[in-house]
Amino acid sequence: MQQTRPGAPADRQSPYPFPEGWYFVASRREVERAKLLGKTWMGEEIVVWCDEQGKICVAAAHCPHLGSNLSPEAGGRVRGGRLVCPFHGFEFESGGQCVATPFAAPPRSARLGVYETQEIAGQIFAWWGLGGREPQWRLPAEEPDQDDWSGVEIRKTRFRGHPQETTENAVDLAHLTYVHGFDNVEQVGDVSVDGPVLRTAFSFKPDVHYAGVPVRGYDMFVKVTAVGLGYSFVEVHERSVDMETRLWTLATPVDGTLIELTLVTQVREIRRPKRRFAGLGFLPRPLRAPLVNKFLIAEQLHGVRQDQVIWGRKRYLSRPRLCRSDGEIMAFRAYCAQFYPDPDGCQGGTD
Repeated sequence: MQQTRPGAPADRQSPYPFPEGWYFVASRREVERAKLLGKTWMGEEIVVWCDEQGKICVAAAHCPHLGSNLSPEAGGRVRGGRLVCPFHGFEFESGGQCVATPFAAPPRSARLGVYETQEIAGQIFAWWGLGGREPQWRLPAEEPDQDDWSGVEIRKTRFRGHPQETTENAVDLAHLTYVHGFDNVEQVGDVSVDGPVLRTAFSFKPDVHYAGVPVRGYDMFVKVTAVGLGYSFVEVHERSVDMETRLWTLATPVDGTLIELTLVTQVREIRRPKRRFAGLGFLPRPLRAPLVNKFLIAEQLHGVRQDQVIWGRKRYLSRPRLCRSDGEIMAFRAYCAQFYPDPDGCQGGTD
C-alpha cells in the first residue's frame, strides 16, 4: 500500500474561488446612507448606488470613456440619482447607460457593465455568472414576513477562506459539539437538495450550569436553507421559552483569497415567554426582541470567530478521510459541484 512520506504535499486541490451564484453586496440602508459605495466583490471592483426612484445599481467601477475609477475614493459621486465620473463628468443612469456629458451628446456605446440584483429584507444581492452568463436560478422570491419581527442587526468580518467551507458548517454537526460546545446535537430528517437549494435541520439541548450545578437548559430546533454558496437562511425555534430567531449567513468572496462574512439577525416579538429568560418578563414588550437581538448577533459573531481561526488556516481536501459521525459532508460537496465551471466541481486552483 502506497503511503505519503512525511512532509510530502497533501491533497492540494482548492475550489475555484468564485462559484456561480447570488452574493451579498450591501444593505439598502448602507447604500442610502453613503450615496455611493466602492468595493472589491468577487475579484472585481464595483460601485453601488441608488437612483431617485429607489433602484439599486451594482456596476463595474471603471468608466467606459477613458477608464477612470468611479468609486467615491476616486472622486465619483451621485447627482440627481446619476453616477458622475470624476474625470470628464460623464453621467450614468441606474441601468448603466451614459445619458449625459458636459461637452457633447453622450455616446450610445458608453455603458457600464451592470449586475442583476435581488433584495431580501433590505439586503442587496448581485448575480455572479460563470463566463458572464445570466442568472440560472433565483433567491427566494417571497420576502420573509416582517410582522412582529425586530429590525435587523448586521455584523461583518473578513478572513482567508472560501464560501464552500463556511456553508459546509450546516451539515458538519460534529464540529458544533467540538468547537462550539453544543450538547445533544441530533440531525432531524435527511438533507434534501432541489437544484441550487439545500435544506437541513437539527436540534440540540445545551446544558446550562451555574456554580457547577446543572440547571434547566434550552431546547433548540434549527432549520437551514442554503441557496447556492452565498446565501444561508437559518431559522431557530427555542422551544422551552417559545422564542423564534432568524440568521442570514452571507459569505462573499472578495479577491480570491479573502471572504467577507456578513451576519444578519432578527428576533420575533416575545409576548409571553413560557419560562423566565434573562428577566424578559420584566421588560416592556417592545424592548424584548430588540434587546435579545443585540445579544444574538454578539453570540453569532463569537461563534463565527471560533470557526474563523480554523477556516483561515485549514487546507481544502477533496478526498477527506471521513468517519461515520461526519454525516452529509460528501452529499454537500456533490451539491456544490453545480456552482463551478468544471462539471466535477472544485477544480481550478492549487494552494
